[in-house]
Order: sequence, then structure tokens, then C-alpha cells
Amino acid sequence: MIESILLTAARIFTFNRQQHLTNASGFFFARGERLFLVTSRHVLFDEPSKHFPNRIEIELHIDPDNMARSTGFSMPLYRDGKAVWRQATDAAGEIDVAVLEINREALPKTTVFRAFTPAHLLAPDDQIEVGSSLLVVGFPLGFHDTLHHTPVVRQAIVASSFGLRFQGEGYFLTDARTHRGSSGAPVVMRTSEEKPELAGLPWMLLGIHSARLDVGTRDLKLDEALGLNCAWYADLLLILTKD
Repeated sequence: MIESILLTAARIFTFNRQQHLTNASGFFFARGERLFLVTSRHVLFDEPSKHFPNRIEIELHIDPDNMARSTGFSMPLYRDGKAVWRQATDAAGEIDVAVLEINREALPKTTVFRAFTPAHLLAPDDQIEVGSSLLVVGFPLGFHDTLHHTPVVRQAIVASSFGLRFQGEGYFLTDARTHRGSSGAPVVMRTSEEKPELAGLPWMLLGIHSARLDVGTRDLKLDEALGLNCAWYADLLLILTKD
């Protein structure tokens, strides 16, 4: 039996036509009948690194009785020369989160996955203490269970005041040990409440892992990396998935 949280994450491959470019992480988010793939915006488009894929592929489970069976599902990033993903900006600039709507009708009929919903987002009055335990669910360096096609998790804590925009940006900090390929992974917290609206997925979605944070003045020989990461607040998904 595979835990429901492991079925929320999707391994992402980016391509320029047939050329494989990078690996990354993402997850499913449902808004009513609509289904979205969530990941970091820089996975889909990144000017500084000249990363310009024109499609992505995700790996899907296709047999509820045999989790070793999977298939690739390709999605274009452009239609008629225009990007089909959604991104956002705020007062501090661009937000490193993107969503791409998935055509449910195009999915294999036997596809097995779990999706977060607005019910998995925190309410405005929910309090999360600094130091609270979190998990980051993804595919660091593309590493995963290659037999069952499931992600791995990293433990983390909330490393900055949750609810405040760290240094004025729309994210908070975690201290998970992360690697390339983790971009776009969900940052979640276990809930002890078995609410019906959570539909057997007893995790709250707090953020979307973006990147490691470093200090520009760090002496690369004398000082270790901070080991801190940016996680964009997940409530922005309510804006990105609006009709």
C-alpha cells in the first residue's frame, strides 16, 4: 500500500522538441473538476540559465493493482506561440511558481494519482510555529523508487516566521537538505485531524519548494552553505487556478 502523499507528486522531464533538458518535481492540484500540475516557474522558463523547453513530460501510474506500471504523459508549453502555463507577480516581483492545466480527458482511464485541493490550504487564522516539522516530497537529482515510480521525502522545519514574507518576498524558509530536481516539490505538514474534505490525504499544503538560499558574501572555502531553502506560500494557488 503506497501512502497517499507519495501519489501527489509528479516527476517532470523538460524537453526542447526531442532533446531532454532537465528533471524536476511537481504535484497535482484540483480546483473543482479542473486539474493542474504545479511546479517552479523556472522549470518551464528561465531566462538567466537560457532554459527554454517547449514541452514537458510527467510519469503517471496506470495500474492500481501494479504500481510498477507507468507511462509518460507529454504536455506542450506553448500553443500558437503563447505560453499555456500560468504564473504571477506581486509587489516584490515575479513569483517562482507556475501551474499548467491538465486535460483530464487525455489521461489514461486507469491513471492513479492524488491531488491537493483548496481544503488542503491553511485558513487565514491557522498558526504555524517556527520549528514545526515539514516534509518536502520530490525527486532530488531525479532520484526515486525506479520500480514503483514514487518520490522520496526530506524532513524539514519551518525556518522563518510563517505567515511573514521573508525579506518582503512571497516565501518562507525551510531547512531541508535539497538538490537540483527538487524544484516544484510540495512542502507539506501532517495533520492529525481526519477531516472528510481532505479525502484520505491528511496533509496540509504549506508551500512550493523553489531553490536553495545562499549568502553572496559567503567564503566558499571557509563557510558551509546555509542549508536553507525558499518555499513560496501555497495559498497563491487560489489565484493561479481561478477561472
